[in-house]
Amino acid sequence: MISVPVKLGERSYEICIGTGCLSLAGTIASERGIFSRAVIVADQCVEHLHAPWVEKSLTAAGAIVETIVVKSGEQSKCIAQADRLWNKLLEFGADRKTRLVAVGGGVVGDLAGFVAASYGRGIPFMQIPTTLLAQVDSSVGGKVGVNLPGAKNMVGAFWQPTAVLIDTDTLNSLPDREYRSGLAEVVKYGMILDADFFSLLERESSSLLAKQPEVLRQVIARCCQLKAQVVEADERETSGYRAILNYGHTFGHALEAVTKYNQFLHGECVAIGMMCAARLAQRLGRIDAAMLQRQRLLLENLGLPVELPAVSHQQLVAAMFHDKKTEHGRLRFILPVKIGQVELLDGVATDDVLAVLSV
Repeated sequence: MISVPVKLGERSYEICIGTGCLSLAGTIASERGIFSRAVIVADQCVEHLHAPWVEKSLTAAGAIVETIVVKSGEQSKCIAQADRLWNKLLEFGADRKTRLVAVGGGVVGDLAGFVAASYGRGIPFMQIPTTLLAQVDSSVGGKVGVNLPGAKNMVGAFWQPTAVLIDTDTLNSLPDREYRSGLAEVVKYGMILDADFFSLLERESSSLLAKQPEVLRQVIARCCQLKAQVVEADERETSGYRAILNYGHTFGHALEAVTKYNQFLHGECVAIGMMCAARLAQRLGRIDAAMLQRQRLLLENLGLPVELPAVSHQQLVAAMFHDKKTEHGRLRFILPVKIGQVELLDGVATDDVLAVLSV
């Protein structure tokens, strides 16, 4: 088991990373405080695969356990589902000694976290991410929320989990496309913070695609360490530093919104978004063609899309103006300077954005 601390004072917690460790859920939850009741919010894809192990462990820890199943897909990350969960919690008699436990991918984690942050003005919750994307990104850092029809993650809160439990065995049941989608966020960490890690990914791309447990634990742990560093420095995005985690996401979120969240997976949009951001950086003279090609090659070797599909470029730009990084009607992007370093660029001209979309 690898333990990665997230140091946030009284909101500090541990990310526990292992193989075959779901049975530790009850023990880890108990270490973070007394609870008499637990409510599992599980993605329907893992309802019979992983949730029973978590339920058994929580029951063994002395809790009365209820399970709520959420339909798979980004469409579930909405106010209607949050309303359903709020009322289910009320029906179950949930209070501040209830532990909400998210079992599934980023959609379930974000949704359950938002419900935990808002129900009873806040109840504890634990993240048990079962997708690679959630394990390396969305389960860590306390950003929770739901989508609006025209903008992703526009309604939400900062609500840190009490613990994160990552079992690499859960990735064996993940469809290959979902797994590759998570690898986009892995590449992102190398691009924004760690050139040596990016090089490791280049060397180990075959091992990653084969889901070799030792390599997975190493890669997931490094991603969590890097994200923890950013969160510790800028938990609530007050300094602007945490925005570097959104590399590729301004383009990616716009693509998700324009395609109604039902054509591409989040990581696929991030991969395409990183390519768009890198092309924009090259156009603005911040990187050279060799660096752009290096990013492209790694993404391609990991089975990720790199080309923008046939969508309206004007609609994409319009969607970008709803991005949370936009200020006073001015587009802002996280752009690479070199492998392992990015910067926030303010006031990017719409013509430059349209130009890289047309490549």
